[in-house]
Amino acid sequence: ASMSTLVPTKSSNPIFKSDNFAPGYASGMDPTIEKPEVMTLDGVVQKTALLFVLLVGAAAFGWQTVGIDESGAPRLPVWLWPALIGAAALAIATRFIPRQARFTAPIYAVLEGLVLGAISALYNAAFSGIVLQAVTGTAAVFAVMLVAYSNGYIRATPKFTKIVVASTVAIAACYFVSIALRAFTGTDVPFINETGTFGIAFSLAVIVIASLNLILDFDFIERSTQAGCPKYLEWYAGFGLMVTIVWLYLEILRLLAKLRSR
Repeated sequence: ASMSTLVPTKSSNPIFKSDNFAPGYASGMDPTIEKPEVMTLDGVVQKTALLFVLLVGAAAFGWQTVGIDESGAPRLPVWLWPALIGAAALAIATRFIPRQARFTAPIYAVLEGLVLGAISALYNAAFSGIVLQAVTGTAAVFAVMLVAYSNGYIRATPKFTKIVVASTVAIAACYFVSIALRAFTGTDVPFINETGTFGIAFSLAVIVIASLNLILDFDFIERSTQAGCPKYLEWYAGFGLMVTIVWLYLEILRLLAKLRSR
């Protein structure tokens, strides 16, 4: 394949940007020049698996730290906001310094896992068994998307990519407006959190877009490995894929909560 066909395509995941996956070690270079190790699909799978082991382990701990107050309501741990801020800071740092992902991504996975575990415990306290349903749903969607991509049923064509990217940006804008309204006016964008028809439809749409982002992630990782990108980007790729999967899980959790609240 030519170099032009191996260059990674655009992805709506902010982690997967072409400037962070610049090829330079692809086949066809001067054979007399010693080449550094390059990223492989097996390497990405291994790093991603390790990150999820850290995330799940931290989530289990985070779950256990959610207590119950005198009224019987769940009590959030004091470290929740520092962990959330730390995870956000590490995500930004990893985005701009991908070479350090081997250090920042594991720490991010732990912090994100702590937050995810606490949030999951709150949902499960309100709706018993909802977390298991969300985890099962996330795993099922991931498996379906992986099979669909691997067998060529869904491809990240330029048109497909543009639609998914635009939709993801629109969703992010909706959430940003909702957070801003809640912070400054105490109100919210109704259809985002309501349990009626529009709220359910919005959550379903977000889950579809999050699922389609997995196709872009798979495509970007595959092209990056084919292009011979540096091996340290295996950690970075695993980090980016983890971000999409966590987003998908949270959206499925929100949808199930809306359905259980009706």
